[in-house]
Amino acid sequence: MDSLTQIVLGAAVGEAVAGRKIGAKGALLGAIGGTIPDLDVFLRFFYDPLDAALVHRGFSHSLLFALLAGPSLAYLSHLLSKKTYSFKMWFLLWFLSIVTHPMLDIFTNYGTQFFWPFSWRLTFNTVFVIDPLYTIPFMVLLIGALLMKRESKRRKIWNWTGIIYSSLYLLWGVIVKCCIYSNTDSYFAQANIKPTRTMVTPMPLTSFYWDIIAEDDSNYYIGYKSLFADFNPKEIEIIPKNHHLLKALKWNGESRIPQIEHITNGFYTIDKHLDSLFIYDLRFGTITTITNGESRNPLMGYGFTTKGQKAGSVFSYRSKDFSKIQFGIYMQKVFGK
Repeated sequence: MDSLTQIVLGAAVGEAVAGRKIGAKGALLGAIGGTIPDLDVFLRFFYDPLDAALVHRGFSHSLLFALLAGPSLAYLSHLLSKKTYSFKMWFLLWFLSIVTHPMLDIFTNYGTQFFWPFSWRLTFNTVFVIDPLYTIPFMVLLIGALLMKRESKRRKIWNWTGIIYSSLYLLWGVIVKCCIYSNTDSYFAQANIKPTRTMVTPMPLTSFYWDIIAEDDSNYYIGYKSLFADFNPKEIEIIPKNHHLLKALKWNGESRIPQIEHITNGFYTIDKHLDSLFIYDLRFGTITTITNGESRNPLMGYGFTTKGQKAGSVFSYRSKDFSKIQFGIYMQKVFGK
């Protein structure tokens, strides 16, 4: 998830483990631990965007990394504190603040290679990467706890209330997704669509509005489901796959199809524009609903230059139509109005 959320989670874990003994330093060190896995973003300077996407949330987001970094940082902290506090306390602080970062990311659309070096990614698609209903109450409870004396029982209660709330919110997302997923066939049957595969993901900033992506041999079909309204088959978007455009091309003599399939979980569409080929990652849907239909562009993806001296180069794609966002209307859709 976003950096602020990971800092809050790490700080809450650090406070739970060591707050009573070392005060606010526990939360501070926990926040640092919760940030460490995302330092792999700096590797993007050494890779093209596609390879960087494969590396990100790889080793640094794995259980193995936490098992290696946790004891190392615990040993260093134990020495620097002149062994005032136990090695066990330091280990739990660092290990838990680091490992909970990828555990949280598993619930997002990105997922993580939690069991690296195995290549498959764990992803539940049950919480958007930025969700105020997860982060803000959690952060308020954490700040409230840190403003109290370290010996106060209320401090512990407030912090643990935040941890429990955040955990229940993740569980809520899993339950909602399962309920929607169990009805996907009936939703698309209303439009006489028989998908071969479906995926359900939360829409931006909320767990009340969901993206349902279905596919058949030629197309993707994107529908939307608010928890406060019935599924409307008239809102279904039809997006041609155009996968044949990709199969005819190679980069530096090598096919990038396996990488694209791995990153997008096979949910991608292709468009050709001038000398570039665009691969859109449909796990994040389009910006149709947040712009009230003024733009139907996919949210993100990758571009490949196919001709000229830069042939084979890769660049990141992000929709440029955010100026068309109509937040008020989007919120009405979220609440089924």
